[in-house]
Amino acid sequence: MFLRLGQRPDHGFDEPLGLLGDCHRRIEHFLDVLVLITEQAEGGPLTSPQRGQLEGALTYFATAAPRHTADEEESLFPKLRASGDRGVVRVLAVMDRLERDHSRADERHRAVDAIVRRWLADDRLAPADAAALQDHLAALKALYAVHIGIEDRELFPAAGRALTPEDLGAIGREMAARRAVRHTELP
Repeated sequence: MFLRLGQRPDHGFDEPLGLLGDCHRRIEHFLDVLVLITEQAEGGPLTSPQRGQLEGALTYFATAAPRHTADEEESLFPKLRASGDRGVVRVLAVMDRLERDHSRADERHRAVDAIVRRWLADDRLAPADAAALQDHLAALKALYAVHIGIEDRELFPAAGRALTPEDLGAIGREMAARRAVRHTELP
């Protein structure tokens, strides 16, 4: 899938669960970009297109990904916890794990950001940095494979069944506010 920063998602703020899924596709895409370029360049000099793609991925993970985490932890998870719906009991048990995953991913992304920025500045990586980058990216791939799978297959469908249209509307408005846009605008 080809994505670029600023590309419109498939869903709007009026469909917050779909929009969260769109964010997952972007996370997967930009992580794949980081992995592919790391494998291709092997810590050596970067081409101009590789530099641009790395910068785009770093920008995504530094700006959009934290908003996605806030969308879940500050909007979706609290509404699910407050719903009292019996169907979300199983999902409630995994939300703590998902929040821990967010923290672990943030730590890995900070390390990746620091290493890739050194790479962009120096146009090459020391072998230890190249190995550390590969380790961080492999850990992120593994973490996201499980994390996103749980959210896409279990959490979001449960939320769609348990939350009222008013709850979903409130989540969408909160998501829009995090991005400083009107609820009716596409992200």
